[in-house]
Amino acid sequence: MLPQEGRRWRHIEDRLRQILSGHGYEEVHLPIMEFTELFSRGVGESTDIVEKEMYSLADRDGESITLRPEGTAGCVRALLQHGLLYNQTQRVFYAGPMFRYERPQKGRYRQFYQLGAEAFGLAGPDVDAELILMGLQFWRSLGIETRVRLEINTLGSSAARAAYRRALVAFLTPHAAELDKDSQRRLQSNPLRILDSKAEKTRQLLIDAPQLPDHIDPAGRAHFAALCGLLDELEVAYSVNPKLVRGLDYYTHTVFEWKTDALGAQDTICAGGRYDGLVELLGGRPTPAAGFALGLERVMLLYEKMHHDEEFASAADIYCCALDVGYQARVMALAQKLRDELPGLRIRTHAGGGKLKNQMRRADASGARVVLLIGEDEASSDTASVKYLREDRAQETLATDQVTDVLKGYFS
Repeated sequence: MLPQEGRRWRHIEDRLRQILSGHGYEEVHLPIMEFTELFSRGVGESTDIVEKEMYSLADRDGESITLRPEGTAGCVRALLQHGLLYNQTQRVFYAGPMFRYERPQKGRYRQFYQLGAEAFGLAGPDVDAELILMGLQFWRSLGIETRVRLEINTLGSSAARAAYRRALVAFLTPHAAELDKDSQRRLQSNPLRILDSKAEKTRQLLIDAPQLPDHIDPAGRAHFAALCGLLDELEVAYSVNPKLVRGLDYYTHTVFEWKTDALGAQDTICAGGRYDGLVELLGGRPTPAAGFALGLERVMLLYEKMHHDEEFASAADIYCCALDVGYQARVMALAQKLRDELPGLRIRTHAGGGKLKNQMRRADASGARVVLLIGEDEASSDTASVKYLREDRAQETLATDQVTDVLKGYFS
């Protein structure tokens, strides 16, 4: 992530963090490495992530540790370990790199950056709607909402999901030879993922397969109907996709994905749902939970596609130069004074000496709008010369105690 991309990245991540904080979600910082058992138990041993994609190794004590492939299991482990879940509600978010062994392509990397939000202790569809609504606010704040669509589904309770799993396996087993290779492998280990198959022959077989909605229990139907009602009242557009199951074993009830047609095969930019059984699975008391994670790389790709002409903040706002090496300390002191008094601005001090022409060339390359110059005349009169690079405005000389007020007004 080079500087120009980094400025765009920071712009996007700051927007997302502001929205999460605005909803009262608090940030947690999680370790990049966890014991492998956490993911095999929490994510599911039969998932693609655990079977094929994790980076695991034995440490010096012979313990198997894994670079985190996702954030939810580690978040649950951390809050559970520190006694922050039982009979409590928590709303938290985290951001950082995840790792999966995949075939690298645009929008799909072996190290990728996720921002995730999780809500614990809240069983109703209102928190599901809140998480979805935050996604909509993300896209609106970035100006990409017209290229994003929402798909939702319900898996029902764990018992309902298990009943559907049995019915699907019973239907597909006689047709196993007709399935694509990935679906054949998943038939006994993770059959619901067959619903996601892109193989045309498999998709044709699924037309007559048992349908997930037919196996949802009454409580699951009521929960989903209430969620849909909330989204309708909030005027959040969505479509119900009965084949949407997500790839992780811990999901129950609500699942959702924000998708786009602008990025080719990597069409999901944010996904989540409810996972009411995960805390108990990892050793805690039964605790309702829901959350989502979005991929920053994919969000940035979509943002670039829609705002490719947009200019982002430059490396500096103000560039400070000494006309002779003897005045360098005075320039550095003035620059630090401005950083203290104008904390929102980026102030770069020229380093390396050189003639004024060379210093001005570097100032221009930094993108700065203002150059401050101190030479013999300025040092003797306790002033600084102010040169404006991005507009037709006359150079001026200001007393050093006036510089802050003038620049504050100029940049406001």
